Amino acid sequence: MDLHHHFVRWMGKHRQLVDALLAGFLFLFFGLLPYASMSYSLQLPVSAGLLLPLAWRRTRPVLAGAAVALVSILQWALGIDLVPAQFSIFMIVYALAAFGPRWASLGGLGLAILGAIMALTRYGEFMGVSQSPLAFLVIFGFSVSLILVCWAFGDLARNRRLMVQTLEDRARRLEVERQQERDLAAADERSHIAREMHDIIAHSLSVIITQADGARYASAANPDVAPQTLETIAETGRASLREMRRLLGVLRGDEASSTRPLPTLEDIPILVDTLRSSGLDAHFTLTGKPRRTLPPGAELTAYRVVQESLTNILKHAGPNVHATITQTWTPRGLELQTDDDGRGAAADPTSAGPGQGIRGMGERVKLYEGTLTAGPAQSGGFSVRAFIPYTEA
Repeated sequence: MDLHHHFVRWMGKHRQLVDALLAGFLFLFFGLLPYASMSYSLQLPVSAGLLLPLAWRRTRPVLAGAAVALVSILQWALGIDLVPAQFSIFMIVYALAAFGPRWASLGGLGLAILGAIMALTRYGEFMGVSQSPLAFLVIFGFSVSLILVCWAFGDLARNRRLMVQTLEDRARRLEVERQQERDLAAADERSHIAREMHDIIAHSLSVIITQADGARYASAANPDVAPQTLETIAETGRASLREMRRLLGVLRGDEASSTRPLPTLEDIPILVDTLRSSGLDAHFTLTGKPRRTLPPGAELTAYRVVQESLTNILKHAGPNVHATITQTWTPRGLELQTDDDGRGAAADPTSAGPGQGIRGMGERVKLYEGTLTAGPAQSGGFSVRAFIPYTEA
């Protein structure tokens, strides 16, 4: 079976060579050998003109058909006797229907039928039908039937070839679209991982750095501060490590890691308490009641928004900052607002403007058709406001 497939594939790649060999074979047995013993005969060049164009019947069907038609017309006009190579007309009719344009297919069919009539009128005595109208009709009907059968099979081959080409084109388009979908999914996953990594690492390191700096100065006056500070640093590091393991478990396909609970709205007060133990004067306020629960992904987004906002306060707001975090349930959804009275990111010389953190918050909120605004407050400091609407069924 493999050998057969290789042979068919080879013939498809070398169509011109295969057709040339076929034309040479047919000319040898039906054109050259029957007249090799004759010293002079016009039937030999006629046979060559009818058979040799078959070498281009698939690559140049119109040119091959025109050559065979011209030779046939000259044969009829000069009164040259019929030759065995006359069957090439049926092959050309098939080739025009299968490989030529539509106008050439129909033109070749009509010209072949007209040629059958001309041949019967010219060579009727040779065929023995000149004196018998019934024999004339029978031979004419048989000839036209052969022509129509050849044309019909050629047209079927043409339709099959076009259908195969259409299916191949469709398969190529589907493969391109599938690759584009894979690329988009990979880009989206990379963006998601970047946001998760930024939220986890930036927040944890900011807390650890703040604790370490505070402990370094406070321990000089009160050594008892150091153990409490180190405990906070250790707890923050362990929490960050758990988050990193969960994220890496998702990347590895580790079901045990991927099913661990994600942070929710109930974890926001714990997050604020952790920051408060780091020395940040932060207050959390919850107002209203939810009309319905948010999806787990939306709750994770809300948690990450608060986490990133507090991280930015630690990084950019400066010392002696007061922060307020307000979680408000409205009839339309959840509203989160974080305000501080620090110097703001714009006044921080180490800040280069809105970066990965704010951009990541905006992308997260937009996934749930929410909105996010972040910028310097009119009364000083920095303000972040996010709104996540209910996901209606």
